[in-house]
Amino acid sequence: MTTLRLLVCLLFSIGLFGTPASAEALAKQLFGAKATGSHQKARSYGSYAKGCVAGAVQLPETGSTWQAMRLSRNRNWGNPQMIDFIGDLSAFAAKQPGWRGLYIGDISQPRGGPMLSGHRSHQIGLDADIWMLPTSRLNLSVKQRESISSISMRRAKGAYVNDNWSRAHHRILREAAKDKRVARIFVFPGAKVQMCNDEKGNRKWLRKIRPWWGHHYHFHVRLKCPRGLKGCENQAAPPAGDGCADAQKWVDDILNPPPPKKADPNAPKPKPRREYVLADLPKQCAAVLQSN
Repeated sequence: MTTLRLLVCLLFSIGLFGTPASAEALAKQLFGAKATGSHQKARSYGSYAKGCVAGAVQLPETGSTWQAMRLSRNRNWGNPQMIDFIGDLSAFAAKQPGWRGLYIGDISQPRGGPMLSGHRSHQIGLDADIWMLPTSRLNLSVKQRESISSISMRRAKGAYVNDNWSRAHHRILREAAKDKRVARIFVFPGAKVQMCNDEKGNRKWLRKIRPWWGHHYHFHVRLKCPRGLKGCENQAAPPAGDGCADAQKWVDDILNPPPPKKADPNAPKPKPRREYVLADLPKQCAAVLQSN
């Protein structure tokens, strides 16, 4: 690195150029350091795993039909559309036997962006993790919300649901998938197959339920970019059909794993994934960081 570049980086890092970050700082450090949202019009910029959110709204710690969990993470911020969605879905969940609403896990950091730990996605305020644990009470203390855990729904490494699974889980996931704001919902393969087997009505909503590793303590809701919002990149739509055959293939591979592929000794070694710096993100994200 040249002497001039070192000097520029130093000036950036101490704020003499009016920016919150050095040219070399990792994006996760910059966004992870922000404790509040930006004073800007609400916008999601970039993609779910490479972006940021302006004007994010903080989900209140406790609502009439939800509680935000793990408050120390400060990840209960999102695009206003996500906050509205959580209110709507939790009100539906509160009508289920034994449920008073929903426990909400991570949404996004106050300004989105890469996180210091955990998710690669959840960067634009349009992803949310919703606990599978039935919400029997909505008066958990801050301390309890740090220590209580959700419960797993899987058995046989995710090939099947266990006895914790209920019709209420099916109904809540169905209600979420039928919402026009929702793009995809990630859940472990056995749950998707169980829903495919149990659903006797209209099956169109099953297309949005996508099998993915993990996701047996919570399900992950991903919303579409708000209509007309420039700079926000939607994920490609799920394949046509209900996706049940694909989920069954996941289950079959869990129960009878295919033989490992032989490594090609001549194949180039994959490069390690590089951590993002601010310049890798959409250009609007610099302004999101600088905003008061």
